[in-house]
Amino acid sequence: MSELLNDYKSGGFGGSIALGKRPALLLVDVVMAYLDPDCPLYSPRFEEAAASCDRLASAARANGIPVIFTNVVYRAGGLDGGLFYRKVPALQSFLEGSPLGAFPPYLQPLADEVIVTKQYASAFFGTSLAATLTAMGVDSLFITGFSTSGCVRASALDAMQHGFVPMVVADACGDRDERPHESNLFDLSQKYAEVVSEAEALAHMAD
Repeated sequence: MSELLNDYKSGGFGGSIALGKRPALLLVDVVMAYLDPDCPLYSPRFEEAAASCDRLASAARANGIPVIFTNVVYRAGGLDGGLFYRKVPALQSFLEGSPLGAFPPYLQPLADEVIVTKQYASAFFGTSLAATLTAMGVDSLFITGFSTSGCVRASALDAMQHGFVPMVVADACGDRDERPHESNLFDLSQKYAEVVSEAEALAHMAD
């Protein structure tokens, strides 16, 4: 790993960006489809990440940091999911009314917390998220959820491109396999985001 880091550093990657003054916590698709063993999207790796998300949400609320949830909902037939829906058959789990699209019982949005419903990978694509964050005065995001190589990565990239500092919390993200999880965290850390541990995120929230 040190050889890889040195190679990227010599190529001009791996700079750093600082957390802003007004962060929010973004919980990307922490829903039952990833946590129900009977669903094709399930992996045991998601369970530990969901527990980390729960702890981060509690800390954010205790420190006055906004908590924002995303979910995925498709109308019957999935036409609103376009090519993405056709490419990934497992997205049928998110058809409107499916219990697999629900948030887990222990991590439910509060009445005044924002829920962003999306149809594509990024929490920003085709949604009002960027405008909502701007209206809230948010300048940076702790990004968590599922999956690291999919919706978390896409959301972190778009956060940066919309001018919000992305802080991806490694412990609170999950993927089907450790290899795409780790490779995407590495790539995000070198090009698009800061990657931090749960402990580091909690320390930032308490500042």
